[in-house]
Amino acid sequence: MKGPTMHRIVFLDRDSLQANVRPPRFEHHWTEYTGTERAQVAERLAGATIAISNKVPLRADDLERLPDLKMIAIAATGTDNVDLDACRARGIAVANIRNYSVVAVPEHVFALVLSLRRNLFAYRFDVEAGRWEQSTRFCLLDHPIADLAGSRLGIVGYGALGHKVAHLARAFGMRVAVATRTPPQDPDIELMPLDELLATSDVVSLHLPLNEQTRNLIGARELASMKKSALLINTARGGLVDEQALADALRRGVIGGAGFDVLSKEPPVPDNPLLQLRLPNFLLTPHVAWASAGAMQTLADMLVDNIEAWVDGKPKNLMF
Repeated sequence: MKGPTMHRIVFLDRDSLQANVRPPRFEHHWTEYTGTERAQVAERLAGATIAISNKVPLRADDLERLPDLKMIAIAATGTDNVDLDACRARGIAVANIRNYSVVAVPEHVFALVLSLRRNLFAYRFDVEAGRWEQSTRFCLLDHPIADLAGSRLGIVGYGALGHKVAHLARAFGMRVAVATRTPPQDPDIELMPLDELLATSDVVSLHLPLNEQTRNLIGARELASMKKSALLINTARGGLVDEQALADALRRGVIGGAGFDVLSKEPPVPDNPLLQLRLPNFLLTPHVAWASAGAMQTLADMLVDNIEAWVDGKPKNLMF
């Protein structure tokens, strides 16, 4: 879709992307803000034809006040911060970024998995507490260490990230099973119903979008069905897991551990039950699995590609 000759582009949360964002090659006026509060959205986008947002919400009541807005370029894969129904009704194009972190996120998944399976943090705490110096042996053997080879990785959701995680898992000698609507083409990867996958996997890694069908997909019942030694890894969306149920399960030893990079609300509220945990078998990172330098630069390049393609009348990565 061809737009006006001069586009006004507003980037609402530029500090969310630590990369070089090249200027679009068409005539435009560019404004950027380090960050934007919810109440500032309509004012800052007044007169804009293209909005860029990573996580700033763009809701129906704001969109009603923005008659000039023609495109929203999401600087991320997730679209839950944008009211897509309202955009569709108003004829606003929405494009997101796809498959930019197919190296960064899977590597982070295995950083969490290896830290937990080998109890690295428990041993680090012991060393810091001086327990190694006090040992009568040359090493400490107070926490179990498990190999990945021969164990089963269950992947829930099998898009680009799930595929890459499976590839790395097989390099470690793991057996891979997936729960997904689309059967895998690889005969060495087993398709399983979710309940069976949860019950039989040594590590479960989530790679799903967050929507009404997937919200709290993993709750108390699902956690209780997992192996007592199993690990749950979530680098997708925090709302996929009932956080109170997970905190309770970890305290009671229902599962072996968990590694999370996401929470249901970000930045988190202080009373989030997972923030209260001080357990060596729970690792929480602040939504940084995607944020390698290489991934962020790829995202920035794809972001401008999406905008240029839309202005050229050859849109790509549109949500509808």
